[in-house]
Amino acid sequence: MCRNLEKVANTSKSGAIVCSETPILLVGGGQIGPDDMNLALNRVKTLVAADSGGAAILAEGRVPDAVIGDFDSLERVSRELIPSERLFPIREQDSTDFDKALRNIEAPLVLGLGFLGARVDHQLAVFNALVRHADRPCLLLGEREVIFHAPPRIRLELEPGSVVSLFPLARVTGRSEGLEWPIEGLVFEPDGQVGTSNRATGAVALEVDAPGLLVMVPRGALDQVMQAFLSDRTGRWSARAG
Repeated sequence: MCRNLEKVANTSKSGAIVCSETPILLVGGGQIGPDDMNLALNRVKTLVAADSGGAAILAEGRVPDAVIGDFDSLERVSRELIPSERLFPIREQDSTDFDKALRNIEAPLVLGLGFLGARVDHQLAVFNALVRHADRPCLLLGEREVIFHAPPRIRLELEPGSVVSLFPLARVTGRSEGLEWPIEGLVFEPDGQVGTSNRATGAVALEVDAPGLLVMVPRGALDQVMQAFLSDRTGRWSARAG
C-alpha cells in the first residue's frame, strides 16, 4: 500500500517513486498560462515535476516534492535549489519525461500542467503515454480544454452547446447520452472514424468498451471531471501487460 505523501516522496512496494492518497500535480516544462498554476495549486497539495517542470514550480516560490526525468533540461541552478533526496533521475532515452513521471506516480488522480501547447510532437507523445498507462488516471489542463483518457464510464453535467471531442488512439466502441451526435454503433480508430467537435445537449454520459479514447471537454469542466475520477463511478482500467 502507498504511504500518504505530504512533504517528501516515498517509494511504494510496487516500485513507484511517489505515492499519495490524494491528487497530485505533475508539472512539465511546456506552455503554462498565467492563471494555470494558481488554479491547480488550489486543488492539490503535492507537487511533482517532470524534469524542467521543476523550474516552473520554483518560479512560483514552491519546491517540488519530487522531480522525475532524465534531467537533460532542468538547469543546474534549479537543481541546486531542490534537495537531492527529491531528485529521481531516470536516464533511459526510450520514453519521455512525462512517461517516466506518470508511470512512477501512484495516486487516485494526476493533474498535468505544462504538457499542452508548443510542440505538437511532444503533445502526441503525452497522449500516447496517457493511453499506455491507462491505469494511471491523468487530466491535462490546456488553455481551452481538459483532456483525459476515457475511463470505462463517466458522466458530466455540461452546458448545452459545450464542445466534446473524442479522438481514438486505438480501436474503441462505446455508447453515449447527451451528445448531439451519439456514438453508439460507431467504431473509432486512429486511421478511421473520429469524434471531434461533437456537442453536448446537456448532461453527457460516456461508456467505452476498451482503453484508447481521448476525451476533450471545456476547461471550465475541470472540477467536474476531477470529482468524477475521484468517485467510484468511473471504473478503472487495468495496468497494461508488459
